[in-house]
Amino acid sequence: MTGPVVVRLSSGTVRGRRFDGHLSFRGIPYAAPPVGDRRWRPPAPVTPWSGVRDATGPGNPAPQSARSFAEVTSLDEDCLTLDVTAPAAPGTGRPVVVWLHGGGGTNGTTAGRDARRLALAGDLVVVAPTFRLGVLGCFGHPGLADGGTFGLQDQRAALRWVRREITRFGGDPANVTLAGESHGALMVAAHLVSPASAGLFHRAILQSAFAVLGPTPAHTLIPGVPALPPMWTPAAELDRLGAATAAEHGWTTPGGDPGAALARLRQVPVADLLQASDAFIRPAFGGLTLPESPAVALPAGRFHRVPVVLGTTRDEARFYVGLFADLAGRPVTAESYPRLLAEAFGDAADEVAARYPLGDAPTPSLAWARLCTDRAWARPAWELGRAFAAHTGTWFYEFADRDAPPLVPLPGFPAGAQHSSELPYLFDFPGGPVLSAAQRALADGVRGYWAAFATRGDPARADLPAWPGFGTGHVQSLAPDRIGGTDYRAEHRLDFWARLP
Repeated sequence: MTGPVVVRLSSGTVRGRRFDGHLSFRGIPYAAPPVGDRRWRPPAPVTPWSGVRDATGPGNPAPQSARSFAEVTSLDEDCLTLDVTAPAAPGTGRPVVVWLHGGGGTNGTTAGRDARRLALAGDLVVVAPTFRLGVLGCFGHPGLADGGTFGLQDQRAALRWVRREITRFGGDPANVTLAGESHGALMVAAHLVSPASAGLFHRAILQSAFAVLGPTPAHTLIPGVPALPPMWTPAAELDRLGAATAAEHGWTTPGGDPGAALARLRQVPVADLLQASDAFIRPAFGGLTLPESPAVALPAGRFHRVPVVLGTTRDEARFYVGLFADLAGRPVTAESYPRLLAEAFGDAADEVAARYPLGDAPTPSLAWARLCTDRAWARPAWELGRAFAAHTGTWFYEFADRDAPPLVPLPGFPAGAQHSSELPYLFDFPGGPVLSAAQRALADGVRGYWAAFATRGDPARADLPAWPGFGTGHVQSLAPDRIGGTDYRAEHRLDFWARLP
């Protein structure tokens, strides 16, 4: 049976849809539109409305330009909305999962992602907010208070909305799991050390977080990209970057009054601002939202003591090498491989080459992707897991279905268990990848583990293979017909990488 369903919130009444087994509400505003003078300011409360607001269609994506990995284009800054998916059966006190999408910090949306199976797998309420991205989410400039954290502040506003409103959907505001993938996982790491986020969530899931703790050597994210620092920037450095970018684009006059400059910047068309989005994906630390860099705070144990699940995919880097090298007409070759090694690892290049010889892979690009997976993804994830496990219950996984259908097809390139390949095992993507029977069974298991963790803070379930904590060094491999421990440390040569910078 399908039909309308109405819920009264503190800001007004919304009408969603009832489907067989679940309820769906989309595009519910959790903060005022950050438009006009509200650009680059903290999210403000929603203005209450009268009547019944339609919540059956998606809200606006955050402003973004289409990319090779994301087709969505949006110029509308009125984007601070969220979707709620809940079981249709009457109930109260259900665990809540708040999902932060990925997309590199410049792209992403809640549209096209159906959380029904996840909600029903564990009797959960799933909340998916949209938040400011790129130049609108991580911009900084002299005179701009708490710059570089507007996306984080939006997410915190969504968590506060959950605290106020989620009981109306049957959820428990005292049992909230904050989860995210890729850039969304990076944001989860930020909330774990942000004082202002304390108490707003009670468990955390980080899927394929990138560069949380340390730098990334040149070319190991994408061939051709230089060495990268951790994904956090000092506020003063961001202010300088913002001022230089604004002047370079002719939006402001160098050396002018910061207040007047910000007033002009708030009038720049969104389409023009988006030209600079790639430069503003690193949240800033040194302000109220993020006083300390997570790269420093997490290893020191200065984070909220909540249980954590984290992990990676077995072939993370194939996404980046396949999409941005091979499919872009710039594959790694036998001739370029030694140069990439030298520029990435300097005096250690020969030692790395001996561990990752070209002959061990079908193509140079696949050889480079394996090396990059181990150094840029597996090693940092292992170090992050150890930082968490020293202070709180921690469970580590590796998604290892090398036949997983990719969300972003890579024609002619073996995708393997690439970055983001686990997402269709949590969510449905209408019109997207189709899973085999064995893969559907794995998806049931993945959702089951995630639901158990959201419910009790431990992924263990009697109907699934045991999953010991990471304190024992255990890593749970998730693959069709093969769920259980794997020697992640040996598989990704972590003892070797531990000896290198």
